[in-house]
Amino acid sequence: MSQTQNNNKRIAKNTLLLYLRMIFLLSISLFTSRVVLQTLGVEDYGIYNVVGGVVALFAFLNGAMTGATQRYLNFDLAKNDTKALSETFNTALIIHSLIALTLILLSETVGLWFMYEKMVIPEERMTAAMWVLQCAILVMSVNIISVPYNAAIIAHEKMGAFAYISLLEATLKLLIVYMLYISPVDKLILYAILLLTVSVVIRFVYSSYSHKHFKETHFRFIWNTVKLKEMGAFASWNLIGNLALMGVTQGLNMLLNVFFGPVVNAARGVAVQVQGAIQQFANNFQTAINPQITKSYASNQLEYMHSLICRGAKFSFFMVLFMSLPFLIMTDQALALWLKTPPAYTSTFLRIILLNVMIDCLSNPLNNAVNASGKIRTFQLTNGVLMLSVVPLAYVALRMYANPSLAFFTQLVITGIAHFIKLSFTKERTGLPLSYYARKVYLPVTTVGILSPIIPYSLYNSHGTKDLLSFFITGFLCLVSVALTAYIFGLSKNERAVINTKLIAITNKIKR
Repeated sequence: MSQTQNNNKRIAKNTLLLYLRMIFLLSISLFTSRVVLQTLGVEDYGIYNVVGGVVALFAFLNGAMTGATQRYLNFDLAKNDTKALSETFNTALIIHSLIALTLILLSETVGLWFMYEKMVIPEERMTAAMWVLQCAILVMSVNIISVPYNAAIIAHEKMGAFAYISLLEATLKLLIVYMLYISPVDKLILYAILLLTVSVVIRFVYSSYSHKHFKETHFRFIWNTVKLKEMGAFASWNLIGNLALMGVTQGLNMLLNVFFGPVVNAARGVAVQVQGAIQQFANNFQTAINPQITKSYASNQLEYMHSLICRGAKFSFFMVLFMSLPFLIMTDQALALWLKTPPAYTSTFLRIILLNVMIDCLSNPLNNAVNASGKIRTFQLTNGVLMLSVVPLAYVALRMYANPSLAFFTQLVITGIAHFIKLSFTKERTGLPLSYYARKVYLPVTTVGILSPIIPYSLYNSHGTKDLLSFFITGFLCLVSVALTAYIFGLSKNERAVINTKLIAITNKIKR
């Protein structure tokens, strides 16, 4: 079996493991969040979320460094440079420790001041809120220091470890629910302490696994100034992208609040919740494929890298379309079944946001390809400025027409423009031929995107009553339609052959 076939097999296996992990964690999360809400009560549950949110506000600083750690570990692995790999890991661990200390300082000063001076918390619950804040700070610190270990597991493509450790994490969180149920002590304080305990245990398991399987994760104090500056510079430019994303998210939220009030914010919140769930399906596949994109660039296998970029974009789009099409066709009915009375504008927001996700999933492999090159300064500056332009442009549109949907339509247009700019950067940095990308990505996704809604949309709108039966029939037709059109028009001959082989193998196993 060739190296390329081995890589493809590994990507498929890792994708499956990540999906199983996601489904399991999502199921446990839905159950535990409901029970925790019932056990703590609305007020204490709200205190935990709002106080914990103060700490989470500072954690975006860590996101930029996470990308840098992942990129450099992948790069050194591809070069098979054990010395550089050890230096990268230990440098990343030192940097993350410094980030954790910085965020502890910010949380214990600004966060503490904000909690006491600005938050509305009943006086009798201030002691419990203080416990929540301190535990949340420690949880954040533990999670930050865990990042290099998690990055090492992803770089080595050991997704099975994530699945098994997640099983342990979910089991411990179920145990938390049971402890809350039977404990006579203050449940909010207990909840915060138990979550901290779970974080410490999981952190220990990740580091123990890494120490056992990856030599580079044995800590040695290495102060490599060159590596420190290199990774720090990469993270700094990545930070611009993170800040731009946060600026757009919070900026649009504030604009909607200023122009239309909290009801429209609620509509956006519902739409974003659906967006997050659907986006996970694309993100899991891209998590499996990203290490190979960086490694293929590092080993100068650019042709294979280009095929990974295109397959990553194409299959991510199909996954998002597969999950989104029922919501796009039956938006109002789906929201009514879920929420009974959804806030005004929710259906319009959701449709536009899902289209935005489809464009984003095409762009993510391009982001990773440019990151693999290490030349990201101009890329991040251009992308950051372009994305931040959404807020002033949306402000002008809302001033002129007072239609909240225009804020999201503005974001959709800018996301589309940003995609083509990212494609241009990828061509410049990695030599990706535009005609190759158009043939391998734009042609199949456009064909599938146009053809797949035709039958379910026509049948749904020709049906007089929109009852529960028609909803499930149309939903099933949407899934079948996307799967069939993607198989016939979206896959190459070789990709269809691989799927046929897998289906035959599964059928033979079932027959036995």
